[in-house]
Amino acid sequence: MWREFEHLTTELEDHVLTITLNRPEVRNALNAKAYAELIAALGGAGGDEDVRCVVVTGADPAFCSGDDVRQLMAGAPERIAERGAGPVEDRLNEPVAAVLRCPCPIIAAVNGPAVGWGMELAVCADIRIASERARFGLLFVKRGLVPDAGTFTRLPAIVGSAWAAELMYTGDVVDAVEAERIGLVSAVVPHDRLLEEAGALARRIAANAPLAVRAMKDGLRRAGADLETIGAWVSATHRALFLTDDHREGAQAFLEKREPRFTGR
Repeated sequence: MWREFEHLTTELEDHVLTITLNRPEVRNALNAKAYAELIAALGGAGGDEDVRCVVVTGADPAFCSGDDVRQLMAGAPERIAERGAGPVEDRLNEPVAAVLRCPCPIIAAVNGPAVGWGMELAVCADIRIASERARFGLLFVKRGLVPDAGTFTRLPAIVGSAWAAELMYTGDVVDAVEAERIGLVSAVVPHDRLLEEAGALARRIAANAPLAVRAMKDGLRRAGADLETIGAWVSATHRALFLTDDHREGAQAFLEKREPRFTGR
């Protein structure tokens, strides 16, 4: 166990942190504490030099069914009206920010239904691998709501604007085969091999120079910037990475025809 939580389990091995949403009795729906723990786990991963890649999955039978409606959304009409009349927060929603801003690459190993915010969690990850039992659906339109900011920024870049619009406007649920066809997931694998496949990919990422990998994730977040801005960032990042032990080790390993041993320094 990496750190102890009530609604998550964590395991760190070979620089890969596996976070498992663990409320199977409600299909891993997230209540306030589960959201807080997910934010804490991702924040902790970003600050832990031993963590080089994160895999997020769910305890069977689901990946994540989104908000725990009974605890977070249900209530008397006056309570709903009270929430709607509250102050508008002019910042990114904390759980979305935790996923998008985590400096470690995140792989979503989608083991079952990922609906509502569960699909948003998968969409905000860097890479998605699905078991054949996975299902994806943005159900917000059926609740009279809109998705979080992560979906508006990430989903069109992943599947294209037309598919993003269709998934949002209809609230339709698509299966793993369709998700792969439209590019939402990188691969569909047998259910009992999902964590093995996701872990193998995570270890391949974790074997690379961690400072460079984190810089690449930062660069991908800047992908919408104009060419001059991203060019200036690349120049500054190259300058910093050239001075690292990892760069020197990578060059030396190439000359010695061996696998590099990166330390993240």
